[in-house]
Amino acid sequence: MSVLTLLLIALGVSADAFAVALGKGLHIRRLSVRDAGAISLSFGLFQGLMPVLGWLLGSRLRDYITEVDHWIAFGLLAAIGGKMLYEALGSSEDREPDEDHIGLRELLVLSVATSIDALAVGIGFAFLDVQIIPAALTIAAVTAVISLGGVLIGHRAGVRFRGPAEVVGGLVLIAVGLRILLDHLGVW
Repeated sequence: MSVLTLLLIALGVSADAFAVALGKGLHIRRLSVRDAGAISLSFGLFQGLMPVLGWLLGSRLRDYITEVDHWIAFGLLAAIGGKMLYEALGSSEDREPDEDHIGLRELLVLSVATSIDALAVGIGFAFLDVQIIPAALTIAAVTAVISLGGVLIGHRAGVRFRGPAEVVGGLVLIAVGLRILLDHLGVW
């Protein structure tokens, strides 16, 4: 897998984290360095760990499904991307109350929720023989930076970028999945 493809996947899976960080930035009245850093690091950490867990799971199953591995990778990326598009184009009503800071429990729940798609990507990585440690570190770093930007932008500008970020992330994941499939079928 090329570095560019990996970066596109990292940007795609970090779109949810960006959107949630944007929303949290909007709803934290007095954003501190501690809260911005906690959101950024927690989202990055979970986005980095989930592909490793997915890769471990996928590695156990790889021998049983090598005939259809490219279809699985495509299906997972297309499903994640489609879900992101559906959520981005759905209702955008903002009902979240403002708060003084983000709590640990909420931070952990949001970190897990925004990184489930990275687990599925990790499963796909196992079928593609991707070097998981560099891939996971890339995803973690990109997500941490994107999330920090999201929380800062959200605190300053509001949620007007949330929908477009999820649309772009969804389209990128679908395109990468399609490229993997076409490459494996010899079309690309």
